[in-house]
Amino acid sequence: MTPAARVAAAIEVLDRILAGTAPELALTAWGRANRFAGSGDRNAIRDHVFAALRCRSSFAALGGGLTGRGLMLGAVRASGQEVAAIFSGEGHAPPPVQDEPGTEPDGLAALDCPDWLGPRLQAALGADFAPVLRALQARAPVFLRVNSAKTSLAGAQAALAAEGIATEPVAWVKTALEVTGNARKVQTSQAYMTGLVELQDAASQAVVEALYLTPGAKVLDYCAGGGGKALALAARGAKVWAHDASPARMSDLPTRATRAGLRIMITQTPDETKPYDVILTDVPCSGSGSWRRDPAGKWALTEARLTELGALQAQIMDRVAPMVRHGGTLAYVTCSLLAEENEAQIAAFQARHPAWTLKTQRRFSPLDGGDGFFLAILTRN
Repeated sequence: MTPAARVAAAIEVLDRILAGTAPELALTAWGRANRFAGSGDRNAIRDHVFAALRCRSSFAALGGGLTGRGLMLGAVRASGQEVAAIFSGEGHAPPPVQDEPGTEPDGLAALDCPDWLGPRLQAALGADFAPVLRALQARAPVFLRVNSAKTSLAGAQAALAAEGIATEPVAWVKTALEVTGNARKVQTSQAYMTGLVELQDAASQAVVEALYLTPGAKVLDYCAGGGGKALALAARGAKVWAHDASPARMSDLPTRATRAGLRIMITQTPDETKPYDVILTDVPCSGSGSWRRDPAGKWALTEARLTELGALQAQIMDRVAPMVRHGGTLAYVTCSLLAEENEAQIAAFQARHPAWTLKTQRRFSPLDGGDGFFLAILTRN
Protein backbone atom coordinates (compact mmCIF):
# COMPACT_ATOMS: atom_id res chain seq x y z
CA MET A 1 0.00 0.00 0.00
CA THR A 2 1.14 3.54 -0.71
CA PRO A 3 1.37 6.08 2.11
CA ALA A 4 -1.75 7.78 0.72
CA ALA A 5 -3.67 4.47 0.63
CA ARG A 6 -2.75 3.88 4.26
CA VAL A 7 -4.18 7.29 5.16
CA ALA A 8 -7.38 6.43 3.27
CA ALA A 9 -7.65 3.19 5.23
CA ALA A 10 -7.11 5.06 8.51
CA ILE A 11 -9.95 7.44 7.54
CA GLU A 12 -12.26 4.44 7.08
CA VAL A 13 -11.28 2.94 10.45
CA LEU A 14 -11.61 6.27 12.26
CA ASP A 15 -15.11 6.80 10.88
CA ARG A 16 -16.10 3.44 12.38
CA ILE A 17 -14.59 4.42 15.72
CA LEU A 18 -16.35 7.80 15.74
CA ALA A 19 -19.60 5.93 15.06
CA GLY A 20 -19.09 3.91 18.26
CA THR A 21 -16.95 0.90 17.39
CA ALA A 22 -14.06 0.14 19.75
CA PRO A 23 -10.66 0.88 18.14
CA GLU A 24 -9.36 -2.69 18.27
CA LEU A 25 -12.59 -4.05 16.80
CA ALA A 26 -12.57 -1.45 14.04
CA LEU A 27 -8.96 -2.26 13.13
CA THR A 28 -9.64 -6.00 13.18
CA ALA A 29 -12.72 -5.61 10.98
CA TRP A 30 -10.75 -3.58 8.44
CA GLY A 31 -7.94 -6.14 8.40
CA ARG A 32 -10.32 -9.04 7.78
CA ALA A 33 -12.02 -7.17 4.95
CA ASN A 34 -8.69 -6.23 3.36
CA ARG A 35 -6.53 -9.33 3.60
CA PHE A 36 -4.21 -8.06 0.87
CA ALA A 37 -2.71 -5.65 3.42
CA GLY A 38 0.58 -6.88 4.85
CA SER A 39 1.73 -6.56 8.44
CA GLY A 40 3.65 -3.39 7.61
CA ASP A 41 0.49 -1.83 6.19
CA ARG A 42 -1.62 -2.86 9.18
CA ASN A 43 0.95 -1.51 11.62
CA ALA A 44 1.15 1.81 9.78
CA ILE A 45 -2.65 2.15 9.69
CA ARG A 46 -2.83 1.35 13.39
CA ASP A 47 -0.23 4.01 14.12
CA HIS A 48 -2.24 6.58 12.12
CA VAL A 49 -5.44 5.70 13.97
CA PHE A 50 -3.97 5.87 17.46
CA ALA A 51 -2.10 9.10 16.72
CA ALA A 52 -5.38 10.63 15.54
CA LEU A 53 -7.20 9.48 18.69
CA ARG A 54 -4.47 10.85 20.95
CA CYS A 55 -4.70 14.22 19.17
CA ARG A 56 -8.40 14.18 18.37
CA SER A 57 -9.21 17.79 19.26
CA SER A 58 -6.14 19.39 17.73
CA PHE A 59 -6.25 17.32 14.53
CA ALA A 60 -9.99 17.97 14.12
CA ALA A 61 -9.32 21.71 14.35
CA LEU A 62 -6.49 21.55 11.83
CA GLY A 63 -8.50 19.29 9.52
CA GLY A 64 -11.73 21.25 9.70
CA GLY A 65 -13.96 18.63 11.30
CA LEU A 66 -14.36 15.68 13.65
CA THR A 67 -14.52 12.97 10.98
CA GLY A 68 -12.04 10.37 9.85
CA ARG A 69 -11.10 12.60 6.93
CA GLY A 70 -10.84 15.69 9.13
CA LEU A 71 -8.60 13.89 11.63
CA MET A 72 -6.23 12.56 8.99
CA LEU A 73 -6.17 15.86 7.11
CA GLY A 74 -5.27 17.50 10.43
CA ALA A 75 -2.58 14.88 11.03
CA VAL A 76 -1.00 15.54 7.63
CA ARG A 77 -1.10 19.29 8.19
CA ALA A 78 0.37 18.90 11.70
CA SER A 79 3.23 16.78 10.34
CA GLY A 80 4.18 19.36 7.74
CA GLN A 81 3.70 16.95 4.83
CA GLU A 82 2.45 18.24 1.47
CA VAL A 83 -1.32 17.77 1.64
CA ALA A 84 -1.76 17.41 -2.11
CA ALA A 85 0.71 14.51 -2.19
CA ILE A 86 -1.51 12.48 0.17
CA PHE A 87 -4.97 13.78 -0.70
CA SER A 88 -4.54 13.40 -4.46
CA GLY A 89 -7.47 11.16 -5.41
CA GLU A 90 -5.10 9.02 -7.45
CA GLY A 91 -5.29 5.27 -7.08
CA HIS A 92 -6.43 4.50 -3.55
CA ALA A 93 -5.54 7.94 -2.14
CA PRO A 94 -8.19 10.11 -0.43
CA PRO A 95 -9.97 12.64 -2.70
CA PRO A 96 -8.29 16.04 -3.11
CA VAL A 97 -8.92 18.78 -0.57
CA GLN A 98 -11.51 21.27 -1.70
CA ASP A 99 -13.06 23.83 0.65
CA GLU A 100 -11.78 22.33 3.93
CA PRO A 101 -9.99 25.07 5.88
CA GLY A 102 -8.60 24.27 9.29
CA THR A 103 -7.90 26.45 12.29
CA GLU A 104 -4.94 26.47 14.63
CA PRO A 105 -6.05 24.82 17.89
CA ASP A 106 -5.64 26.73 21.13
CA GLY A 107 -6.36 26.30 24.84
CA LEU A 108 -7.49 22.86 25.91
CA ALA A 109 -8.03 21.79 22.29
CA ALA A 110 -4.33 22.32 21.58
CA LEU A 111 -3.54 20.00 24.50
CA ASP A 112 -6.20 17.47 23.46
CA CYS A 113 -7.88 17.72 26.84
CA PRO A 114 -11.67 17.31 27.20
CA ASP A 115 -13.18 20.61 28.32
CA TRP A 116 -14.81 19.27 31.49
CA LEU A 117 -11.60 17.57 32.65
CA GLY A 118 -9.34 20.57 32.13
CA PRO A 119 -9.95 22.31 35.48
CA ARG A 120 -9.67 19.02 37.42
CA LEU A 121 -6.38 18.10 35.80
CA GLN A 122 -5.02 21.63 36.24
CA ALA A 123 -5.85 21.46 39.96
CA ALA A 124 -4.14 18.08 40.31
CA LEU A 125 -1.05 18.75 38.19
CA GLY A 126 -0.36 22.43 38.79
CA ALA A 127 2.61 23.67 36.76
CA ASP A 128 2.97 20.23 35.16
CA PHE A 129 -0.48 20.40 33.55
CA ALA A 130 0.54 21.50 30.05
CA PRO A 131 3.79 19.45 29.91
CA VAL A 132 1.96 16.28 31.00
CA LEU A 133 -0.86 16.78 28.50
CA ARG A 134 1.69 17.33 25.74
CA ALA A 135 3.47 14.12 26.77
CA LEU A 136 0.16 12.25 26.48
CA GLN A 137 -0.18 13.39 22.85
CA ALA A 138 2.82 11.26 21.89
CA ARG A 139 3.15 7.52 21.50
CA ALA A 140 4.04 5.67 24.70
CA PRO A 141 7.52 4.15 25.03
CA VAL A 142 7.80 0.35 25.14
CA PHE A 143 9.15 -1.01 28.42
CA LEU A 144 10.09 -4.52 29.49
CA ARG A 145 10.33 -5.98 32.98
CA VAL A 146 13.30 -8.25 33.45
CA ASN A 147 12.25 -11.44 35.24
CA SER A 148 14.73 -11.52 38.12
CA ALA A 149 13.69 -15.11 38.86
CA LYS A 150 15.40 -16.15 35.61
CA THR A 151 18.02 -13.61 34.61
CA SER A 152 19.73 -10.30 35.33
CA LEU A 153 19.23 -6.95 33.62
CA ALA A 154 22.47 -7.41 31.69
CA GLY A 155 21.56 -10.98 30.78
CA ALA A 156 18.18 -9.93 29.41
CA GLN A 157 19.75 -7.07 27.47
CA ALA A 158 22.27 -9.42 25.88
CA ALA A 159 19.59 -11.98 24.95
CA LEU A 160 17.44 -9.29 23.34
CA ALA A 161 20.41 -7.75 21.51
CA ALA A 162 21.24 -11.17 20.03
CA GLU A 163 17.79 -11.06 18.41
CA GLY A 164 18.22 -7.52 17.11
CA ILE A 165 16.18 -5.79 19.82
CA ALA A 166 17.92 -2.74 21.28
CA THR A 167 17.22 -1.69 24.87
CA GLU A 168 18.42 0.76 27.49
CA PRO A 169 18.18 0.46 31.31
CA VAL A 170 15.72 2.78 33.05
CA ALA A 171 17.57 4.65 35.78
CA TRP A 172 14.62 4.96 38.17
CA VAL A 173 13.39 1.32 38.01
CA LYS A 174 15.77 -1.55 38.74
CA THR A 175 13.94 -4.15 36.67
CA ALA A 176 13.06 -2.02 33.63
CA LEU A 177 14.42 -1.83 30.11
CA GLU A 178 13.18 0.64 27.50
CA VAL A 179 13.04 -0.78 24.00
CA THR A 180 14.82 1.59 21.63
CA GLY A 181 14.86 -0.55 18.49
CA ASN A 182 12.71 -3.27 16.89
CA ALA A 183 9.94 -3.11 19.49
CA ARG A 184 7.57 -5.09 17.28
CA LYS A 185 9.90 -8.10 17.43
CA VAL A 186 9.62 -8.43 21.22
CA GLN A 187 6.61 -10.75 21.42
CA THR A 188 8.08 -13.22 18.95
CA SER A 189 11.56 -13.16 20.51
CA GLN A 190 13.03 -16.08 22.43
CA ALA A 191 13.76 -13.76 25.36
CA TYR A 192 10.03 -13.09 25.64
CA MET A 193 8.83 -16.60 24.82
CA THR A 194 11.12 -18.14 27.45
CA GLY A 195 10.04 -15.74 30.20
CA LEU A 196 13.18 -13.65 30.54
CA VAL A 197 11.17 -10.46 30.02
CA GLU A 198 7.57 -9.28 30.17
CA LEU A 199 5.97 -6.22 28.61
CA GLN A 200 5.18 -3.85 31.48
CA ASP A 201 5.24 -0.08 31.82
CA ALA A 202 8.12 1.34 33.88
CA ALA A 203 5.85 3.12 36.36
CA SER A 204 3.81 -0.04 36.85
CA GLN A 205 7.07 -1.81 37.71
CA ALA A 206 8.06 1.02 40.05
CA VAL A 207 4.82 0.55 41.99
CA VAL A 208 5.71 -3.08 42.75
CA GLU A 209 9.31 -2.16 43.48
CA ALA A 210 8.14 0.37 46.10
CA LEU A 211 6.37 -2.29 48.20
CA TYR A 212 8.21 -3.70 51.20
CA LEU A 213 8.07 -7.51 51.04
CA THR A 214 9.49 -9.93 53.56
CA PRO A 215 10.76 -13.28 52.14
CA GLY A 216 7.78 -15.46 51.27
CA ALA A 217 5.27 -12.68 52.03
CA LYS A 218 1.66 -13.66 51.50
CA VAL A 219 0.27 -11.23 48.91
CA LEU A 220 -3.12 -10.76 47.28
CA ASP A 221 -3.33 -8.90 43.96
CA TYR A 222 -7.03 -8.11 44.26
CA CYS A 223 -7.60 -6.39 40.88
CA ALA A 224 -5.12 -8.49 38.96
CA GLY A 225 -6.32 -7.89 35.38
CA GLY A 226 -3.81 -9.49 33.04
CA GLY A 227 -1.53 -10.26 35.97
CA GLY A 228 1.53 -8.13 35.25
CA LYS A 229 1.91 -6.93 38.82
CA ALA A 230 1.17 -10.40 40.21
CA LEU A 231 4.05 -11.79 38.16
CA ALA A 232 6.34 -8.97 39.28
CA LEU A 233 5.44 -9.67 42.92
CA ALA A 234 6.11 -13.40 42.50
CA ALA A 235 9.46 -12.64 40.87
CA ARG A 236 10.39 -10.81 44.08
CA GLY A 237 9.80 -14.00 46.06
CA ALA A 238 6.25 -13.35 47.32
CA LYS A 239 3.61 -16.04 47.61
CA VAL A 240 0.93 -14.53 45.38
CA TRP A 241 -2.82 -14.97 45.02
CA ALA A 242 -4.50 -13.22 42.07
CA HIS A 243 -8.15 -12.20 41.96
CA ASP A 244 -10.23 -10.19 39.53
CA ALA A 245 -13.94 -9.38 39.36
CA SER A 246 -13.79 -10.51 35.70
CA PRO A 247 -11.89 -13.81 35.76
CA ALA A 248 -11.58 -13.81 31.96
CA ARG A 249 -9.02 -11.02 32.25
CA MET A 250 -6.69 -13.51 33.97
CA SER A 251 -7.10 -16.24 31.36
CA ASP A 252 -3.51 -15.92 30.11
CA LEU A 253 -1.98 -15.66 33.57
CA PRO A 254 -1.30 -19.40 34.13
CA THR A 255 0.54 -19.60 30.79
CA ARG A 256 2.52 -16.45 31.54
CA ALA A 257 3.42 -17.72 35.02
CA THR A 258 4.62 -21.05 33.62
CA ARG A 259 6.70 -19.24 31.02
CA ALA A 260 8.25 -17.10 33.77
CA GLY A 261 8.94 -20.10 36.02
CA LEU A 262 6.65 -18.69 38.73
CA ARG A 263 3.60 -19.86 40.63
CA ILE A 264 0.45 -17.76 40.99
CA MET A 265 -2.62 -18.98 42.88
CA ILE A 266 -5.77 -17.77 41.10
CA THR A 267 -8.75 -17.32 43.39
CA GLN A 268 -12.29 -16.04 43.26
CA THR A 269 -12.69 -16.53 47.01
CA PRO A 270 -9.81 -14.51 48.50
CA ASP A 271 -11.49 -14.47 51.94
CA GLU A 272 -10.74 -18.17 52.32
CA THR A 273 -6.99 -17.59 52.40
CA LYS A 274 -6.87 -14.42 54.51
CA PRO A 275 -5.17 -12.76 56.27
CA TYR A 276 -2.52 -11.41 53.88
CA ASP A 277 0.69 -9.59 54.63
CA VAL A 278 0.13 -7.30 51.64
CA ILE A 279 -2.92 -6.58 49.50
CA LEU A 280 -2.43 -4.68 46.26
CA THR A 281 -5.51 -2.96 44.85
CA ASP A 282 -4.84 -1.63 41.35
CA VAL A 283 -8.40 -0.33 41.18
CA PRO A 284 -10.51 0.50 38.12
CA CYS A 285 -10.00 4.18 37.32
CA SER A 286 -10.23 6.86 34.65
CA GLY A 287 -6.95 5.69 33.12
CA SER A 288 -5.94 9.32 32.67
CA GLY A 289 -2.29 8.48 33.30
CA SER A 290 -2.25 5.96 30.44
CA TRP A 291 -4.18 7.83 27.76
CA ARG A 292 -1.25 7.36 25.37
CA ARG A 293 -2.08 3.64 25.30
CA ASP A 294 -5.88 4.01 25.40
CA PRO A 295 -6.62 7.38 23.79
CA ALA A 296 -10.25 6.46 23.07
CA GLY A 297 -10.77 6.20 26.83
CA LYS A 298 -9.99 9.89 27.23
CA TRP A 299 -12.88 10.93 25.01
CA ALA A 300 -15.28 8.28 26.32
CA LEU A 301 -14.89 9.29 29.99
CA THR A 302 -17.83 11.25 31.46
CA GLU A 303 -18.47 12.96 34.80
CA ALA A 304 -21.06 10.31 35.63
CA ARG A 305 -18.57 7.52 34.93
CA LEU A 306 -15.92 9.23 37.05
CA THR A 307 -18.39 9.37 39.94
CA GLU A 308 -19.18 5.66 39.49
CA LEU A 309 -15.47 4.83 39.52
CA GLY A 310 -14.97 6.78 42.75
CA ALA A 311 -17.70 4.79 44.47
CA LEU A 312 -16.26 1.52 43.18
CA GLN A 313 -12.77 2.42 44.37
CA ALA A 314 -14.09 3.09 47.88
CA GLN A 315 -16.03 -0.19 47.89
CA ILE A 316 -12.94 -2.17 46.93
CA MET A 317 -10.85 -0.55 49.66
CA ASP A 318 -13.53 -1.26 52.26
CA ARG A 319 -13.88 -4.83 50.98
CA VAL A 320 -10.21 -5.79 51.21
CA ALA A 321 -9.16 -3.91 54.36
CA PRO A 322 -10.39 -6.63 56.77
CA MET A 323 -8.35 -9.23 54.86
CA VAL A 324 -5.03 -7.57 55.76
CA ARG A 325 -3.34 -8.94 58.88
CA HIS A 326 -2.70 -6.58 61.78
CA GLY A 327 0.52 -4.74 60.98
CA GLY A 328 0.10 -5.61 57.29
CA THR A 329 0.05 -3.38 54.24
CA LEU A 330 -2.69 -2.18 51.92
CA ALA A 331 -1.38 -0.68 48.67
CA TYR A 332 -3.81 1.48 46.70
CA VAL A 333 -2.88 2.06 43.05
CA THR A 334 -4.42 3.90 40.10
CA CYS A 335 -3.16 4.86 36.66
CA SER A 336 -4.93 8.18 37.16
CA LEU A 337 -3.75 11.78 37.37
CA LEU A 338 -6.92 13.04 39.09
CA ALA A 339 -6.85 14.00 42.77
CA GLU A 340 -10.38 12.68 43.39
CA GLU A 341 -9.21 9.18 42.47
CA ASN A 342 -5.95 9.50 44.38
CA GLU A 343 -5.25 11.68 47.42
CA ALA A 344 -8.92 12.42 48.07
CA GLN A 345 -9.78 8.71 47.94
CA ILE A 346 -7.10 7.92 50.53
CA ALA A 347 -8.23 10.72 52.84
CA ALA A 348 -11.81 9.44 52.66
CA PHE A 349 -10.67 5.88 53.42
CA GLN A 350 -8.77 7.02 56.50
CA ALA A 351 -11.81 8.96 57.68
CA ARG A 352 -13.85 5.75 57.45
CA HIS A 353 -11.07 3.57 58.90
CA PRO A 354 -9.06 5.51 61.52
CA ALA A 355 -7.04 2.40 62.46
CA TRP A 356 -5.08 2.71 59.22
CA THR A 357 -1.91 4.81 58.94
CA LEU A 358 -0.73 6.31 55.68
CA LYS A 359 2.96 5.44 55.36
CA THR A 360 3.61 7.06 52.00
CA GLN A 361 1.93 8.22 48.83
CA ARG A 362 3.55 9.02 45.52
CA ARG A 363 2.69 10.10 42.00
CA PHE A 364 4.54 8.80 38.96
CA SER A 365 4.32 11.29 36.11
CA PRO A 366 4.39 10.73 32.35
CA LEU A 367 7.18 13.31 32.48
CA ASP A 368 9.32 10.57 34.08
CA GLY A 369 8.90 8.53 30.90
CA GLY A 370 6.35 5.92 31.94
CA ASP A 371 2.60 6.16 32.46
CA GLY A 372 1.00 8.29 35.14
CA PHE A 373 0.44 6.25 38.32
CA PHE A 374 -0.48 6.90 41.93
CA LEU A 375 0.55 4.72 44.88
CA ALA A 376 -0.50 4.98 48.51
CA ILE A 377 0.79 2.53 51.12
CA LEU A 378 -1.23 2.13 54.31
CA THR A 379 -0.55 0.03 57.39
CA ARG A 380 -3.15 -1.60 59.61
CA ASN A 381 -2.41 -0.69 63.22
